[in-house]
Amino acid sequence: MSHSGKPELGLDGLSDRFRDSMSCEVNKPDFREIDLGSPVSPLRTRQSGLITTTTTSSSSSSSGSVSGRPGLGPAPRRSDAGQNSHSGELSGSSENSPTAGSGKTIRSFGSGPVRSESVSTYPTAYSGQSSVNSPPLNVLPTGNICPSGRILKTGMATSRTSRTDVLGSGTGNYGHGSIMRGGGSSVGPMKVEPVPTSSRGVYGHGGETARRAIAAVSDPEELKKAGNEHYKKGQFLEALGLYDKAISISPGNVAYRSNRAAALMGLGRMGEAVRECEVAVNLDPKYWRAHQRLASLFIRLGQVENARKHLYVYGQKPEPVELPKLQAVEKHLCKCADARKVGDWKSALREADATIAAGADFSPQLFMCRVEALLKLHQLEEAESSIKNVPKLASYIDSCAQTQFFGMLSEAYPMFVRAQMEMALGRFDAAVSAAERAGQIDAQNFEVSGFLRNVRLIARARARGNDLFKSERFTEACSAYGEGLKLDPSNSILYCNRAACWFKLGLWERSIEDCNHALHIQPNYWKALLRRAASNSKLERWADAVRDYEVLRRELPDDNEVAESLFHAQVALKKSLGEEVVNMQFGGDVEEVSSVEQFKAAISLPGVSVVHFKASASQQCKQMAAFLDTLCSRYPSINFLKVDIEECQAVASAENVRIVPTFKIYKNGNRVKEIICPSRDVLEHSVRHYSL
Repeated sequence: MSHSGKPELGLDGLSDRFRDSMSCEVNKPDFREIDLGSPVSPLRTRQSGLITTTTTSSSSSSSGSVSGRPGLGPAPRRSDAGQNSHSGELSGSSENSPTAGSGKTIRSFGSGPVRSESVSTYPTAYSGQSSVNSPPLNVLPTGNICPSGRILKTGMATSRTSRTDVLGSGTGNYGHGSIMRGGGSSVGPMKVEPVPTSSRGVYGHGGETARRAIAAVSDPEELKKAGNEHYKKGQFLEALGLYDKAISISPGNVAYRSNRAAALMGLGRMGEAVRECEVAVNLDPKYWRAHQRLASLFIRLGQVENARKHLYVYGQKPEPVELPKLQAVEKHLCKCADARKVGDWKSALREADATIAAGADFSPQLFMCRVEALLKLHQLEEAESSIKNVPKLASYIDSCAQTQFFGMLSEAYPMFVRAQMEMALGRFDAAVSAAERAGQIDAQNFEVSGFLRNVRLIARARARGNDLFKSERFTEACSAYGEGLKLDPSNSILYCNRAACWFKLGLWERSIEDCNHALHIQPNYWKALLRRAASNSKLERWADAVRDYEVLRRELPDDNEVAESLFHAQVALKKSLGEEVVNMQFGGDVEEVSSVEQFKAAISLPGVSVVHFKASASQQCKQMAAFLDTLCSRYPSINFLKVDIEECQAVASAENVRIVPTFKIYKNGNRVKEIICPSRDVLEHSVRHYSL
């Protein structure tokens, strides 16, 4: 310092000052001189030998520089200022000018005081706005606690603002998007430096996750790793999305393709998985993992030859799990084919189940083989249920197009079996369509072409028989249905239709015979059962008729025609056995009982009688009496009675009735149930139970 009391201007300091005063920031409307000091520095009184500088808020979140030091040498730049930054955000001034705020600062290189205009000398708490006034000496601005928990020293506080200025030049370890002014010595355009990755502290709380997420957007390996994590957790759909993104960036990477196939397998989309593996194999024929995955897929699809081809690719040793699985599937599949060829459908069904259990659990052909075996074994209901569980491949697999199942192309066999199912259910038009589809797929197969010809002939015979029946030409209709049965002797629909013709012709024995054939094929075929019961009634075989009608009554509880037929058959049976039948009628009103003799005669009638013991003054009895009228119409075969215990005390005393409403149910004169104050649902449930 000189004797004049003015600070000495060293050559180095003067050059730095001159260079700093000439530096400017881009994106500013004017080129005012810039103070590179701290955005928040204390106001200092002028002292001898010092130049006091007043700074206002500017757009630096981490410069950490200090102004107002003794001497005119350049203030040292703190390279570690950014080490404590942890915001992870872009920040900057909300004004265009670096000196925007409550005042302007003009720097001077000469002697004399520094003049500041419109600068507040009162301490102001730091709020992160566009301007922050510096507090007095030794007053710490608020909001400047660094991540380590220490309070920044006076003059080192930073200001968080809202607009970006100049991105860091890389001279310090600044966080993502941190800003500093003029980190280099040269004046130039804004420079964007890469985000450093060496330290977690650079990114602050959650910064590492954010960095990885940003990097993963363009890094297919990161996308693959993230997809693998989802796959391990069973989140196949999320894994698939990430693999798709990786493939979009690097479509030629076979590992991504193979992983995508694994995710598709987890989602049950086997057809797509096969296609994806085939793409991977075409990209790199020596990629062993894709071959092994493809072999595993073909085992699940029951495609033994295709699986073997990929399992032993390029002399590689197959995986120890897949080889025994392939051998077991092949063994049971061969046994299934042999049993089907000789018509041993029980063995075919057993071996098909064994093949599925061995590993071919996504083979439509094997599931359809189960359906075919069940149809041949006359288990129509189970076959109909099984066909709903057949796996569905969303897309056609080219590599499986020429694979054969049971001597026909693999894609033709499911349609071949479906046509049989439609025929058994009486949907002849749908059967023809399915058979034609099988013929289009495998036109050269003898079994398929012969079956298609038969299906067309059977459908034609059935349609002709129906037309003749409507024209009341019953004999010709019998012949038409017979022609269809020659081609398909296991068709229960044709047997039942011909039985209807025999019934109309008065040939009830022959009608019963055809109904028996139909019921042997389809035991729960209620139309055949109804026609057999009617034929037995015509032949006055009342016991057989009652047995069939009782079964129908259980199957069709709301059918009045069946209920009435059952009633008349029961009455006829009693008469045939010599039993006395008095005052029996079907579907009458609720009978009012006025004496003990009338009561005993009524409950002694064959069948079921329901007696309502009531009191005229009881509101609940009135409601139940109205409901009893409804039950009388619903269950016409039941004899409903009502007894007023006040008017007919003898009956009430004989039956020991003390609480009303009380219901008693009698069957053939014997009491079988007593219900006291029941709900409507309970009463109807009991009535329905004994009506059957």
